[in-house]
Amino acid sequence: MKQYKPLIFFLIRFLGSYILMILIYNWYLNQYLPNGIPDPFTKFSSDLAANGFNFLGFETKSIHYGQENFMRLLVEGKYASIVNEGCNAISVLIIFVAFILAFYTTFKQTFLYIIGSLILLFVMNIFRIILLTYIYRFHTEYSKMSHDYLFPAIIYGSIIVLWIVWIKLFVIKKKTNAE
Repeated sequence: MKQYKPLIFFLIRFLGSYILMILIYNWYLNQYLPNGIPDPFTKFSSDLAANGFNFLGFETKSIHYGQENFMRLLVEGKYASIVNEGCNAISVLIIFVAFILAFYTTFKQTFLYIIGSLILLFVMNIFRIILLTYIYRFHTEYSKMSHDYLFPAIIYGSIIVLWIVWIKLFVIKKKTNAE
């Protein structure tokens, strides 16, 4: 049983933190989605994407209609895409954080790595929304492939790279220094 102790602690930390964060996130979403309004973080993500488009010279608006629980992006006066709860990447970020917490090192190191990585992944996600909206608006023939395969591969690939960096540079290095 001693040989499985690290695995058991990993699973307890991963599942415990994952379940706790998912419960909190679902509680947060239930304050908005059943009422036909997007949650504030999804609206914030949509607004940032619209601002990014405007910065690039495309007249873009992030708008909410009626009882829809998502935002719409209008580019150059035409509907281009929607930004819903799944587009804000929080569900994926929860898995990322749960994994990092499962391989906890020190509070400071773990906290700083999580914050830095979340900022990086959030910025990447905003660029993802901008690029997908551009593709939906101006190159619809690539929209399905981009949405379903290309951009998930980029986001998930980045998360895996960040996990590997965490393990190699912080977890294994700490273990090696401790021995």
